[in-house]
Amino acid sequence: MARPALTIELAPRDKKKLRGMLSGGLQQVRVVLRALALLQLAEGVSAPRVAQSLPLTPQAVRKIGHRYQDGGIERALYDKPRPGAEEVLSDSDKQRIIAMVCGSPPAGRARWTVRLVAEEAVKRNLVPGVGRETIRILLLHHDLKPWREKNVVRGRSE
Repeated sequence: MARPALTIELAPRDKKKLRGMLSGGLQQVRVVLRALALLQLAEGVSAPRVAQSLPLTPQAVRKIGHRYQDGGIERALYDKPRPGAEEVLSDSDKQRIIAMVCGSPPAGRARWTVRLVAEEAVKRNLVPGVGRETIRILLLHHDLKPWREKNVVRGRSE
């Protein structure tokens, strides 16, 4: 037994928004595919036919249509925010820590270590509290290895 056809009626402003979105600008591929699927569903094309023309499954096309009917255009095109931990450091916190690491280490130390960076960031009131792993990942993203070189900023001259 075949499923009943999914009929979608797009509001004129939604249709205009979709066409404007597809006519130019940068969008995520998944958003563009969902917009194309919605437009085709609104023209009366069945979900399996839409799935043949786009790299989507019929189930995904139906889900996009149902999400539009339940929650509108934003719900159909974009994913809900996913749960997860908030970032520990703000951008300004990151910049202050990187600036500290690019400077000279505290008196009596030859170089920065991850543990030393975490301790000094808290001691200098750059951040209220930060763990070694957070510092390690921050330094990794900025390609800094202060524990390997005495001077992080200039490196060795040959």
